[in-house]
Amino acid sequence: MSGRVEGKVAFITGAARGQGRSHAVRLAGEGADIIAVDICENIDTITSYSLGTDRELQETVAQVEALGQRIVAVKADVRDLVGLQKAFDSGVEQFGHVDIVVANAGISNFGRSWELTEQQWQDMIDVDLTGVFNTAKVAIPTMIDAGRGGCILFTSSLYGLRGMQGFGHYTAAKHAIVGLMRTMANELGPYNIRVNTIHPTNVDTPMIQNRRAYTMLSPGESEPTMDAAMPGFMSRNTLPIPWVDPTDISNAVLFLGSDEARYVTGVAFPVDAGACVK
Repeated sequence: MSGRVEGKVAFITGAARGQGRSHAVRLAGEGADIIAVDICENIDTITSYSLGTDRELQETVAQVEALGQRIVAVKADVRDLVGLQKAFDSGVEQFGHVDIVVANAGISNFGRSWELTEQQWQDMIDVDLTGVFNTAKVAIPTMIDAGRGGCILFTSSLYGLRGMQGFGHYTAAKHAIVGLMRTMANELGPYNIRVNTIHPTNVDTPMIQNRRAYTMLSPGESEPTMDAAMPGFMSRNTLPIPWVDPTDISNAVLFLGSDEARYVTGVAFPVDAGACVK
């Protein structure tokens, strides 16, 4: 099967690398044009890994164009509603409509809930919750006016379905977007716009592949490494793997964004190697 989203346009946040780039490339490979945004700069409270860069966003552009699809890529911060609207509108001006929205941009860091700083909490909520709301908000009126229906996907997490110590702010945000999804699924159903969340386990991106994560998952190690942290990663999943690949999440994005899932809405969709049942 090919051309599963032929003629559709996808709006993807956090598209410079990782899951966002993977989603853009996977959808483009099945016929979609792409509107890609990324902050392309760091956030001060995220210290364990760097965020995407302008160069990485341009690599996403190159990979999409190599598949013969069009792409509009704009530097934008999902916390900035006005700037995000401008980025979205610039893509719609080129392509005329949007069919798939993937609110993928997100951040993560660690800390016991009562020890988080005010800024750590606020940045997490601003990006992982308000940024998701903003992404939907800028796209929905255009989708309704176009009368084509469509699909909105929020990237949640395994921790949008269960708790995890050390991730109170992240878990709160990821749970909250499930509630937002369920509400919007009801609100937008009459317009044939579907809304779902995707819940990955560990994904092989810089968000988990960093020294801080290795330290957390291999306590007592003087030199934390990926190998030392491997049992910790493995312990989260039922299937015998430490993490999934970004493409595994992109395959779910493709299915949910395609007409194959035309009657799937209001669903929390795990891609979690069985972590939620463990």
